Amino acid sequence: MNTTRRSFIKNSTVIIAGAALLPHHSSTAAGKKLETLAIQLYPFENEMFHDAKGTLTDLGKMGYKYVEHANYTERTFYGYSPADFRKLLDDCGLTLLSGHTVLEMKHWNKPARHFIRDWHYTIEDAATAGQQYLITPWIDRSIWNNEHSFRYFMDVFNKSGELCKRAGLQFGYHNHDFEFTHTLNSVRLYDIILQHTCRDLVFQQLDIANLYQKGYSVNDLFSRYPGRFQLMHVKDLVESNDRHHPYKTVPLGQGYLNISNSIEKGRQKGGTICFIIDQHKDISSDSIVCARESCNYFNRERSSASTPT
Repeated sequence: MNTTRRSFIKNSTVIIAGAALLPHHSSTAAGKKLETLAIQLYPFENEMFHDAKGTLTDLGKMGYKYVEHANYTERTFYGYSPADFRKLLDDCGLTLLSGHTVLEMKHWNKPARHFIRDWHYTIEDAATAGQQYLITPWIDRSIWNNEHSFRYFMDVFNKSGELCKRAGLQFGYHNHDFEFTHTLNSVRLYDIILQHTCRDLVFQQLDIANLYQKGYSVNDLFSRYPGRFQLMHVKDLVESNDRHHPYKTVPLGQGYLNISNSIEKGRQKGGTICFIIDQHKDISSDSIVCARESCNYFNRERSSASTPT
């Protein structure tokens, strides 16, 4: 065992001891978990590098309490160290619920059967920043057509889940659309992912827009794999005039997706407790304005769903 791995294991005891500080979800008296609303910071990347505090303050004023990052490079979040980023969020009244960092084949030392130093750092930094969910949003194209390699990588997913669990985190996967259109021996890649990962180690963050663009329904997924979709990316779409990018995102409720159905089915069957507002950089108007409109829509929908009939 090298010095770096020894240091990580030693530091893990500190991380685990601090796990109680992570934003675990509250429960009602009946034991039902209360759902969380967050916003993905991807469309605000430029703003985060130029005025992170101002951007986060604006999001907090809208009613958001949690955010999901989409920028972790060289052990920093938008240029901030993990500890400094956590302090920045604290100062703005926000918590880093989750984040996207790609787990690649290169992060796994196959002969030695352990993760390389960089992936240990990824987990350590996520925990330091106060993150609860560590999400990989991609799978190497090199293994899409190799069933043995693809299934082997699902075992790597499980091992990452074990490592995250020891650090007080949860590990998950975020889908695009290739998982539904690409098959191995007539089995969709997404089915292989669900069938060859342990539900206690690898949760799913379902992106409903990536699903609907290919004509699939949340009803089918939730019926086949109930309780596997702890997080959901919620966004709405309209058609665009760009043949290379046929859709663009709009505030929730202004596109053609049945957002209310997806949210309610997630609650009922998907096991969804965290909903993350997602916008692309092609958003139809100002990102801050759209974030506010989407937050208002979700809160109206949540209020309507909880009102007795």
